[in-house]
Amino acid sequence: MARDLNQAIFVAGHRGMVGSAIVRRLKALGYQNILTAARDELNLLDQVEVQRYFQGNHIDQVYLAAARVGGIHANSTYPADFIYENLMVEANIIQAAHMNGVQKLLFLGSSCIYPKHAPQPMKEEALLTGGLEPTNEPYAIAKIAGIKLCESYNRQHGRDYRSVMPTNLYGQNDNFHPENSHVIPAMMQRFHEAKLANAREVVVWGSGKPMREFLHVDDMAAASVYVMDLDDSTYSKNIQPMLSHINVGTGVDCTICDLAETMKRVVGFEGKLVFDTSKPDGTPRKLMDVSRLRALGWQAAISLETGLANTYAWFLQNVADLRVK
Repeated sequence: MARDLNQAIFVAGHRGMVGSAIVRRLKALGYQNILTAARDELNLLDQVEVQRYFQGNHIDQVYLAAARVGGIHANSTYPADFIYENLMVEANIIQAAHMNGVQKLLFLGSSCIYPKHAPQPMKEEALLTGGLEPTNEPYAIAKIAGIKLCESYNRQHGRDYRSVMPTNLYGQNDNFHPENSHVIPAMMQRFHEAKLANAREVVVWGSGKPMREFLHVDDMAAASVYVMDLDDSTYSKNIQPMLSHINVGTGVDCTICDLAETMKRVVGFEGKLVFDTSKPDGTPRKLMDVSRLRALGWQAAISLETGLANTYAWFLQNVADLRVK
């Protein structure tokens, strides 16, 4: 499909890890008219402000990457914030896009939408077939609502609002807070500090037994643009009206213990690993079935060790300015 490089593309959440990667990807492809708005310019929680922004800009496409995100600790500590803010942001943007004639939108969700004990690897059909992981249920419900918003606007108004569900993401511009971050940035920060301090050990939360899949954010950005750019006939062959979301991942997982060993090697920490079994493990296994995306012609290109090495190199260059919120 030939790209119109002059289309006005609004990337919501452009300062976040995924949003910034999408902006980089779009620029690399030659897109000339990428619209972004910082939080002090546009409050995505304010419906009036969002409507005004869309009215004032002739937007052709929207990448909805804005979200409040965090790891197990953050989700457990701030459940009301996670469900409220994510519901408001996605509802405001999707409604404003529709009201202002935006035909194409891509909503970025999360693999946590699937039941805690979903058969592995998790297929798109597993959605709403069982109970969610309690530690991040409010966030997951908000993301499920986003999928259903897109489906509903497609059914009622004929819009082309697509949804992609990434597995666990990591990479530059991640949140490196030691408590409120996801597993890879939190672990990287911990190993780095232990290396500098010549510590004898690093403590890793949980038993180390859960299985997780990790996708570099640059791969996620590439997949997002790929799915957005698919022509209608190719896309519709692999999508059902009531099953419109697509999994994005590598199709390969590893134990948290294996991740820690790889991180130890990448960072260059020479001490030992200690697993704190008093901390929660979360879902026993999370592996995405990515056969639908592969059938559409895309697959991940960055290995875990390569991605971690690239991320650590970026971390070292930016450690003084990292987000720690």
